[in-house]
Amino acid sequence: MALSFYSYDRGATVAGVVGVGRLITGMDRGLQGMCVNERRHLIVPPHLGYGSIGVAGLIPPDATLYFDVVMLDIWNKDDKLQITTLAKPEHCNRTVENSDFVRYHYNGTLLDGTPFDSSYSKDSTYDTYVGTGWLIKGMDQGLLGMCAGEKRSIIIPPFLAYGEKGYGTVIPPQASLVFSVLLVDFHNPKDGISLEHLEVPASCRRRAVTGDFVRYHYNGTLMDGTLFDSSYSRNQTYNTYIGKGYIIPGMDQGLQGVCIGERRRVVVPPHLAYGENGVGNKIPGSAVLIFDVHVIDFHNPADPVEVETVHRPEGCNVTARDRDFIRYHYNCSLLDGTRLFSSHDYEKPQEVTLGANKVIEGLNSGLLGMCVGERRVLIVPPHLGHGENGARGVPGSAVLRFEVELISLEEGVPEGYLFIWHGDPPENLFEQMDLNKDGQIPADEVPTARASGSGGTRRAQGPTQGAAPEGRCWPRVLGKGWGRAGGMLRCRNHGWEQRGCDGDIMDGPGSALTVRVVQRCVPPIPSSVPTAVLHLHQDPGGRGEGTPHAQLRPRESHRRHVWEPGPQPGRAHHGRGAEAEVG
Repeated sequence: MALSFYSYDRGATVAGVVGVGRLITGMDRGLQGMCVNERRHLIVPPHLGYGSIGVAGLIPPDATLYFDVVMLDIWNKDDKLQITTLAKPEHCNRTVENSDFVRYHYNGTLLDGTPFDSSYSKDSTYDTYVGTGWLIKGMDQGLLGMCAGEKRSIIIPPFLAYGEKGYGTVIPPQASLVFSVLLVDFHNPKDGISLEHLEVPASCRRRAVTGDFVRYHYNGTLMDGTLFDSSYSRNQTYNTYIGKGYIIPGMDQGLQGVCIGERRRVVVPPHLAYGENGVGNKIPGSAVLIFDVHVIDFHNPADPVEVETVHRPEGCNVTARDRDFIRYHYNCSLLDGTRLFSSHDYEKPQEVTLGANKVIEGLNSGLLGMCVGERRVLIVPPHLGHGENGARGVPGSAVLRFEVELISLEEGVPEGYLFIWHGDPPENLFEQMDLNKDGQIPADEVPTARASGSGGTRRAQGPTQGAAPEGRCWPRVLGKGWGRAGGMLRCRNHGWEQRGCDGDIMDGPGSALTVRVVQRCVPPIPSSVPTAVLHLHQDPGGRGEGTPHAQLRPRESHRRHVWEPGPQPGRAHHGRGAEAEVG
């Protein structure tokens, strides 16, 4: 057994091997059974010391020797590492192996407790590879099998440390070393990300892929649990495209395949995060990062509205089309269940004319094709909702969920022309206007327009003929904008935008007609509106049945489709100069 004990006058320890005849017999026997840091007073008689010969010039013959001894270190050539686990995390998915890169804190002392080095004093971890010869052999072996967050005491005999030479002035020759090690994190340069699925919704209709825009909350920690960032602290989701290089590669990979509502843990090695340099003072160099992620929603800029029919009445023959006037109930929420708005908070259902830019595009689209009494769930992506900026109470880039029920439907005005008749309309008006009796009313059979005012009567002769007299709308499209479209008169170039106009007077067989293009001219209905409206369109119901037709509508039915009421409860400005349904 080798040992070290202190020689004060030399200012250095004395090392020796016990029981092999290298020490005087008295010292050999006197040191037996001593512990490290034990102090003994030894009295060695001459026959167990240097006898009758003594040591020339130092110890006289037959001298009794007195030793005060402090044991500093003990080791044996057969010793191995002594590893004691002081603390270990509850979960340990992987342990240190050769070729791993480790970051650890340590305190280093001699066997008697004398400190010689500490990473804590440098305020920085010791970072190195294991099993590649960069560490003393004892530390290379002592780190193997450790978990991130584990704490160990490692006692290394000198032949696995700095041996006979020691290290500078801090580690004497033949010194055993004691390291108290806390493994902060480790990784292998070949590592990819590690995923742990913490909570996956029972229903997952689609998983995120490259090009999707994801909104998620996260906590970001180091492997020792130190929090370096959190979206929750900002009370705002992190919003980004995935798979396009906008975020660190590890998170680009880690968010692939997530479900809406999923919680997952993404462990990102440094070469897929911030590398050797780290970021600022919160993410050190070569740090492994752990992200606990909660996905709120995601969408793709090419996504349409998702429509799920919850209930559809039997015998559904008439469905909602653009320009129809409908009443409906709705509940609007985020995909995480956060309630935003509901028509049930008001005294009556929501009312809107479809296709009139009064509700967001996705809701308008989702209401089309519904029967009265039908219930649907609509998933509206933000590009068909409130976009990147959101709206009052609606986060930016939020996917919205609507539960809608159609309460009532009044057929609207299909695309075509409206002629508002002053006075009693004649019988068989369509037949009277169809001069050549071919079932169509082409441009040359449409009555010539005239506008009355202080300037008298003016006739339109081309697409740019004159300006309208005061108080009138002049249809510039007359002459080029009227024509056939599958047997149906259409206006190809809407020329009326003037609010408050009351139309143009048309010369017609038997009486005058007031013409309105319903898509463009939306004035308040004057009190002089007549009792009937002639609507020239392609079929009797305006629903694609294919036969040219003239349809008379009562005034009140027409009024609803050319005059929209003002803002209603549950509507908010959506940034495009119009009123839109909230959501």
